[in-house]
Amino acid sequence: MNIYCLASGSKGNSTLIEHHGHYLLIDMGVSFSYLKKCLDFLNVEVNNIDALLITHNHSDHISGVKYLRNTPIFCTEGTYSSNSDITYIQPYQKYHIIGLEVRPVSLSHDAINPVGFVIKSSKEKLVYITDTGMLPSRTLRYLKNANYYVFEANHNQKMLHQTLRPADVKLRILSDLGHLSNEDSAMYLSTLIGDKTTDIILAHISSEANTPELAIKAYQKIFKKVGLKITNYHLQVAEQFVITSIINQ
Repeated sequence: MNIYCLASGSKGNSTLIEHHGHYLLIDMGVSFSYLKKCLDFLNVEVNNIDALLITHNHSDHISGVKYLRNTPIFCTEGTYSSNSDITYIQPYQKYHIIGLEVRPVSLSHDAINPVGFVIKSSKEKLVYITDTGMLPSRTLRYLKNANYYVFEANHNQKMLHQTLRPADVKLRILSDLGHLSNEDSAMYLSTLIGDKTTDIILAHISSEANTPELAIKAYQKIFKKVGLKITNYHLQVAEQFVITSIINQ
């Protein structure tokens, strides 16, 4: 399983999963030209995308779905409805797509039926969690000891308070229906990683209320506090319009 975060942040999100020559896209919140540019770099044709998973109905995750007219879509009901080849999925149920076991898990965000995904091959497990203010207890038990985590670390709370965003927007982001802070992200992940974990990508970093350096610093501090060595994991920060990858050839 190879993982390519093509874009990550409030201006657009999309991640490509490659498995034995087949391709699964998670979210399509970018322009068609940007997707094509990324795929050309990876030597992948747009028509080779076998399926699209959608996490939720916010524009930075679905704005470009209309460009993938012939791609089967899998999402929860209320997320997307204008494609003829669409399968509505239920949280915690298993689905088999491109030879992978895909299990959507419920999240807590101000969207209609938002989900993350736990994706398994015969030997690997990926946990893909963004856009959530907290993690429901039922979801947590599916997230343990994955090989790879793409995990939200959206904001630094001090920086968020210092932005010029309206007070109600700040409160929404900080709420259980908002986004995970660096510290909350690190605390959650420190309880979820296990002996199989090798790679962590911090995702959906706010361009106004966070920096990659602050996100990494929070992880270093909290992992040290709970007795974990951050150097035992390949830790990366996904950027808005730069490909960030986990390659397992």
